[in-house]
Amino acid sequence: MKAVIGLGTNMGERAENLVQAIRAFELLPHTKIVKYSSVYESKPYGYAEQPNFLNMALILETSISPEALLGACLGIEAGFGRIRRFKNGPRILDLDILLMEGYTSDTELLRVPHPQILNRSFVLCPLYELFPSGVAFDFDFSEAYQRHPKNDIQPYRI
Repeated sequence: MKAVIGLGTNMGERAENLVQAIRAFELLPHTKIVKYSSVYESKPYGYAEQPNFLNMALILETSISPEALLGACLGIEAGFGRIRRFKNGPRILDLDILLMEGYTSDTELLRVPHPQILNRSFVLCPLYELFPSGVAFDFDFSEAYQRHPKNDIQPYRI
């Protein structure tokens, strides 16, 4: 099964955080990285009094369950020292399962597709780079991408 993971960071060495997160996914059993997007810098969402974020997305091929993948994402975040102090606050690393091929879930534990995909340019831009048709695993985000303002996000070179 393929999955799209969103990565974000705005604390510490942001670019290095993304590089190390990718390395952590490379070590995940029964999982390989198929492709990853460029890195984008974006203004904070929700809580403005914090540094800008670096964001990107990657496509994984995995045979582990969606719940196990969520556990792996939470474990990787914890390994970076992620502490959830308040909603939309600063974070050393944020990993979200955005989409999974042939899988949907709307439970308290796991919501796939991620409920905010269509509302955030820092998700839409990397996603569009990975899926230029605007459709990923039968999830059509093309209209949201076209109408969403992109003045709050810029390519970032690492």
